Amino acid sequence: MLALGRALHLALTTSPTASLGLNRFGHSYAPLDEALSRAVVDLSARPFSVVDLGLRRERIGDLSAEMLTHGLQSFAQEARLTMHVHCLHGDNDHHRAESAFKALAGACRMACARRVGVGAGEIGSTKGVLY
Repeated sequence: MLALGRALHLALTTSPTASLGLNRFGHSYAPLDEALSRAVVDLSARPFSVVDLGLRRERIGDLSAEMLTHGLQSFAQEARLTMHVHCLHGDNDHHRAESAFKALAGACRMACARRVGVGAGEIGSTKGVLY
């Protein structure tokens, strides 16, 4: 997750125009069977994360459940974004985790998309800079 966060950050900062016209904010809901998660991101250059997956077991297969939260927090730090990821409900921990990752992907996609119409080609910040 560190490498993925770093790659996103580099993609948004390697050229002076990389962050022009981006939505900046993104949100997404994603289901997986009985589980439903919500993710909200802000390409803010202020790394912060709130992650609540509500996992009940210590492990999912061979993976320690606490590493899922840690991985998501690491992604936010390296991508330098603010992120809130919550699993709203679900019985199966695997489904809870997978729906959270799917929601985060959708939120990042929305935040990184280019605006059309009003604000297209502008920086989405009153400070005039995202990163």
